[in-house]
Amino acid sequence: MNKLLPPYKIILASKSPRRQEILQGLDIDFEIRTKEVNEDFPEDLPQNQVARYLAEKKAAAFVDEMGDNEIIITSDTTVLINGQVLNKPKDREEAIQMLKQLSGNVHHVISGVCMMGKNKKIAFDDLTEVHLRNLSIDEIEAYIDNYHPFDKAGSYGVQEWIGYAAVFKLIGSFYTVMGLPVHRVYEELKNWKSNY
Repeated sequence: MNKLLPPYKIILASKSPRRQEILQGLDIDFEIRTKEVNEDFPEDLPQNQVARYLAEKKAAAFVDEMGDNEIIITSDTTVLINGQVLNKPKDREEAIQMLKQLSGNVHHVISGVCMMGKNKKIAFDDLTEVHLRNLSIDEIEAYIDNYHPFDKAGSYGVQEWIGYAAVFKLIGSFYTVMGLPVHRVYEELKNWKSNY
């Protein structure tokens, strides 16, 4: 347990092993609770608000079962390029098309977070600019066939081969691209008691 933080029971509402790994890096004891939540969003919602909207939507599924001393953390990540939101690819072909779009270009990754207690809710997002070198179709297909990135926005994981071999510049947090802006989560946890 991280003794620098208030003694709340922390719940991470995510099946993502990446988000679990990131939160473990704060030396926080937490438990996992998950629910299936429809990830549709309004068509007229500004693209830079989609991740935060979905994080809040996920948190809302737990609103009736929060304990007095609990804080639930939900998150969602979107990839934006050329006015388009790239979420999780539905199949191999869509994953290939996404990586062809990202190849040789700059894109933005936004991770939205909602932190909710019984009487308090905070939602925020964080943006990182990602520069990707040109990838050949052989590299794209090999990455997809070896790593199966179908559960990842934009069809890639920055902590995998593609991050080592193709991401040559980041402006912002690596962990935001990975799926959880943990520096912001830590700040909110640290200040939670004074604002509760």
